[in-house]
Amino acid sequence: MPHEPGPSRTLIPLLVAVLGIILGTGGLALLRKFTPVPPTTLAAAAKGSAGKALSEEAIGARIEPSVVDVTATLTYDDETASGTGFVVDAKTGLILTNNHVIRDATKVSVTVPSTGQSYSAQIVGADVPADIAVLEIKPVPGLTEAPIGDSATLDAGDRVMSFGNQAGAGGSPAVATGVISGTGRTIQAADGASGFSETLHAMLATTAKIEPGDSGGPLADSTGTVVGVDTAAGTGGTSTGYAIPINAAMAAERQITEGRPGPGISLGVNGFLGVVVGSSKASSPARQRAQEHRRGTGGADSPGGCVSTQADVLTPTAIAPVRAGALVMGVLCGTGAASAGIASGDVITEAAGRRIGSSNELTAIVNGTRPGSVVSVTWVSRSGTLRTSQVRLSAAPAL
Repeated sequence: MPHEPGPSRTLIPLLVAVLGIILGTGGLALLRKFTPVPPTTLAAAAKGSAGKALSEEAIGARIEPSVVDVTATLTYDDETASGTGFVVDAKTGLILTNNHVIRDATKVSVTVPSTGQSYSAQIVGADVPADIAVLEIKPVPGLTEAPIGDSATLDAGDRVMSFGNQAGAGGSPAVATGVISGTGRTIQAADGASGFSETLHAMLATTAKIEPGDSGGPLADSTGTVVGVDTAAGTGGTSTGYAIPINAAMAAERQITEGRPGPGISLGVNGFLGVVVGSSKASSPARQRAQEHRRGTGGADSPGGCVSTQADVLTPTAIAPVRAGALVMGVLCGTGAASAGIASGDVITEAAGRRIGSSNELTAIVNGTRPGSVVSVTWVSRSGTLRTSQVRLSAAPAL
C-alpha cells in the first residue's frame, strides 16, 4: 500500500498556563491562564541577550547551515510526516528534533537543504515527556553544527528568530522574527491529525510565528545562538508559539547520547512482534475485547489474515477459549507475528519463557527486547489449538 504524504508536524496549544506558587502552609501550586504581553510593549522593553546583537542576515548566516529537514515514514499509519531538526554535533552526525516529529516512525530520513542530499537516520533515543529526540546520520562533508546558547539568560522582550521546514516544503528554512513574550509556560498541546496530545512544562512563549512543519527547528536569540527548540504553533488568532528551552533540550540530549536510562527516556528502538493489543491490565481476553471495542469500525474482522495499518484493525468477532493472556486484536503484515501465523482473536499465553497474564505484560516483555531478537511465543488460536513458534522481532515504531 503506498504512503500518502501526511501533515507537517507541529503541536497546537490547547491550554496555556503559568505555574505560580502561593506561599503558605505547605505551599500551593496554582495554574492560571496566561495572557501574552502585547508585542509593542515588549519591543519597547526589549533588552539584548549577553553578547553582541547581530542583524537578521547575520543570525541567518550562523543558524541556517545547521538546519535540516526531517521526514518520518509511518508504515503502520500509511503516511509520512515532516518536521525540522538541527545539527548539534557535526563530527558524529547528531541531530536534535522534537520527539513528536518522529513518533510512530518506522523509518526516518534527514535532508540537508544546502546540498539537497538525504540520509537515513538512526534514532539514538528520546526523552518522551520532554518531547526531545536525538537522531544520528553518518558524518558528511559540509555538515554544520548550531551554535548553542543559554536559555537561562532569556527574558520577556528579547529578540528571537525561528527557523523551520514550514508545511514540509523543504529547501531553505523559513524564517520568522519576534520576541520572547514569556518564560516558564505550561501548555497542553495536540497534533490534530493523529489525536496525540501532551503537556509540556517550562516552555518559552514567543511572538515569532511557528508554523506546521517547524517542529524541531531552532529558535535563535539576537546573538545568533540557539536558545530554544520550536515545538507548538500559535492558533485561534494568536501568533504566540512555544519552544523548549535549549538548556533543557541539551540536558535531555546528553542523557540520551550517554546512554543513561531514566524516567521517560527511550534509548534506540524496541523490538516489535507485530500484534496489535490493547492497553489493558485485565487478564480476561473477553474483558480486554470489551475494553478495546472502540477500535472497531464495523464489519467483520479477518481471522486468517493480516492488516496493513492499525486503522484497519477491527474488534475480533470470536476469541480463543482461554481465561488469561493477551488478546490479539490484529496482526500487521510483514511482521514476525504474521509470518508465524498468529491471527486476530488468538490469545498469547507465553513469550520469551514468561507466562502472559494480560496485554500489558506482553507489551512490557516485547519492549524489553531489541530488534532482531528471536523469542519463543506460545498462543491459543480461536479454535483452541495450542501453538508455539520462534519469532524474529523487527524494529518497533518510535515511541
